[in-house]
Amino acid sequence: MKIATWNVNSIRVRLPHILKWLKDGNHDVLCLQETKVEDKDFPEPVFTEAGYNVTYSGQKTYNGVAIVSRHPLTEVNSTPESIDPLQKRIVIASVAGIRLINVYVPNGSEVGSEKYEYKLQWLEALTQLISRELQDFPRLVVLGDFNIAPEDRDVYDPEGWEGSVLVSDKERRAFRALLKQSLVDVYRNFDQEAGAYSWWDYRAAAFRRNLGLRIDHILCSEPLAALCRSCVIDKTPRSWERPSDHAPVIAEFET
Repeated sequence: MKIATWNVNSIRVRLPHILKWLKDGNHDVLCLQETKVEDKDFPEPVFTEAGYNVTYSGQKTYNGVAIVSRHPLTEVNSTPESIDPLQKRIVIASVAGIRLINVYVPNGSEVGSEKYEYKLQWLEALTQLISRELQDFPRLVVLGDFNIAPEDRDVYDPEGWEGSVLVSDKERRAFRALLKQSLVDVYRNFDQEAGAYSWWDYRAAAFRRNLGLRIDHILCSEPLAALCRSCVIDKTPRSWERPSDHAPVIAEFET
């Protein structure tokens, strides 16, 4: 089973990219972030006609998450306890014996700001949620845009970014707190080339110069991580016309 995450930065703009990528890669599950549409405007019929099941939680202009799956989606929850229901940043579902938590973690704006404190609170609530979910679902995957580069090797210029949002000490500690819930960053379970990132700014030719960050992650419970056979970042869609500023991350499991 191939499970992927992709911040598409507007499903209206990126829908052709998503459909092409799904078809070309034969992916089983794709978790989307920043869909940026209200539920009434989500293009569900397009995915249904292509043979996919979907669930989504969105709002106008900002945020929005969705799960697209070849398999039926059950036990769906888009308003989990302790997570702010006003910002549509999370959707949970079960698929083929795997529990999925798809997240779009707040950016945080700048260190010390109200949005930064909100981000830390949101991550703490997510940690509590994961702890509860693991009690019922030992095969769990938490994936999405975390807006955190966990280590200096996930940043093209660690010195230049030091102390900034996405790489600050408090954010990285919050990320490690997630891993302490018996989760594994499966991307790091495999040999990866240096300078592998999942996000590049649209400005300053950042993608061409590979000035990026690894902020999109797939975290798996230990039983599921043991079944993971590969985890890669697919940079190809980032090179397409009118791309998202993120690239998909794909993990393949022997289920």
